[in-house]
Amino acid sequence: MSETQWIKSSYSDGQGGNCVEWAPGLVSDGGPVPVRDSKAVERGALSFPQAAWRAFVGDIKA
Repeated sequence: MSETQWIKSSYSDGQGGNCVEWAPGLVSDGGPVPVRDSKAVERGALSFPQAAWRAFVGDIKA
């Protein structure tokens, strides 16, 4: 996954904290959404069902 483009959350503070990122290029039709901590990429990524990820992002934005 290191060669994949990861997109950092716009809610990350830019000071090294709260750095969550996701890889849209790894999301297939109906497949899981990979999410990782950009400060600890060696720990790998978690995968979430798309519906759960959309609900989470919607709640954060609200």
